[in-house]
Amino acid sequence: MTSQTTSDTTSGTGPETAAADAGKALSALSYEQARGELVRVVQQLEAGGTSLEDSLALWERGEELARVCREWLEGARARLDAVLEAEAGEEPEEPGAGTSAAEPADAEDAEEAD
Repeated sequence: MTSQTTSDTTSGTGPETAAADAGKALSALSYEQARGELVRVVQQLEAGGTSLEDSLALWERGEELARVCREWLEGARARLDAVLEAEAGEEPEEPGAGTSAAEPADAEDAEEAD
């Protein structure tokens, strides 16, 4: 067991590396996958019957899954905001700003003819 602990520490496969690998694995999840797993974690916690240690581990996993979901949603929001800003930039700022000067005069002449 001691040799395993020593090799884990020197080879970079200790708890810190495992946590980093888990974080990378979580980041690779799609929004739907992370949300589905988060739902399962919440259901397990609500059902009870787990030890304090297991409950804490589930809670931590849920926090990480919630972070992944939040990052996906923030990214989606940023994309939507960018599209909305681009569309707003394409629209004229004032009504009639995109028309030529002759068009309003023609419209006034048409109204006077009526």
